[in-house]
Amino acid sequence: MGKSLTHFSVQSVLNLYVHLQAVLTVGFAFSQPQETIGLRTTPENDHLRMRAAGGPFKISLFADLHFGENAWTDWGPLQDFNSVKVMSTVLDHETPDFVIYLGDVITANNMAVANASLYWDQAISPTRVRGIPWASIFGNHDDAPFEWPLDWFSDSGIPQLFCPAVNSSYSGEEECDFRGTHRIELMKKEIDYNVLSHSKNGPKDLWPSISNYVLQVSSSHDRQMAVAYMYFLDSGGGSYPEVISSAQAEWFRHKAEEINPDSRVPEIVFWHIPSKAYKKVAPWFGVHKPCVGSINKESVAAQEAEMGIMKILVKRTSVKAVFVGHNHGLDWCCPYQNLWLCFARHTGYGGYGNWPRGARILEITEQPFSLKSWIRMEDGSVNSEVILSS
Repeated sequence: MGKSLTHFSVQSVLNLYVHLQAVLTVGFAFSQPQETIGLRTTPENDHLRMRAAGGPFKISLFADLHFGENAWTDWGPLQDFNSVKVMSTVLDHETPDFVIYLGDVITANNMAVANASLYWDQAISPTRVRGIPWASIFGNHDDAPFEWPLDWFSDSGIPQLFCPAVNSSYSGEEECDFRGTHRIELMKKEIDYNVLSHSKNGPKDLWPSISNYVLQVSSSHDRQMAVAYMYFLDSGGGSYPEVISSAQAEWFRHKAEEINPDSRVPEIVFWHIPSKAYKKVAPWFGVHKPCVGSINKESVAAQEAEMGIMKILVKRTSVKAVFVGHNHGLDWCCPYQNLWLCFARHTGYGGYGNWPRGARILEITEQPFSLKSWIRMEDGSVNSEVILSS
């Protein structure tokens, strides 16, 4: 949940858009060189490569950024600026090979116009300007319906609408209204306008679920040799129920059996809202063995129902871990049968909670295979290292 809607003024909106255009012009982050973003000119690529000479493949998970929250106040743009600082710190310390945006990239229910792609562009800017490829999945806030502020129905009335100027993936006037931006539009714009994006819509028959796809991490010496498979699933919320459907579960099962029939290649799974299995393994009070983490400050807010995905995952010996966001006050990893269930770390300054921000890091090693994880904090410190492949 984000902060509640408060006072809105025409001048605040104007100031906000002036601010946004200014930060976009300079690449958004701390005097970064100006970037030029064009339409995708290379084919979509399902393969990522391990580093040469046997080096590990490193991934940063950015969860619950909540860009665009309370954008009509002074508080809102400041939180987005602070979120960029967190991501920049993590990226500069870790120099990852890949970034995963783990849902709730934006707070769409706080967005007064169909400008979600403007905020989405800001959220991916620290990764994009560094030339790092990424993938994204959806959370429950990314296409939530706009919530009308009650203040707008007072004597002052609904404010005049100021539309953003044209930028890399948002074209202003024709879409400038109060309808919000749906999942399919957000994903299309990310894919079409970013050659570094590995995100996908996924199979059309899984609609309204969008971000369902798989990426292969390949050996550095053989592009066809898989070191790991990474599966991405849309856990719903916003415009449809918070659930991974039975159709998605079956899609995963068929896909996994097709590309990894003997379960020889390790598999890693990502979605936003934790499954009910997370409630079964959640530690009481602090974080204690066999769990590993640094904060355990709230109860697990799980999906509305379990439609079969966990039963499929636990039957596959190749599945090493599941990673989710959603709960800002949890960052633990706990074993569940033959795999690990992990939370990321709340990265963004938007959203609830005042716990220090950070990001979960994953490191894949090829020979012998290992999956290691730790948390890099906004102050540069590291904690909660754990081996997830044993």
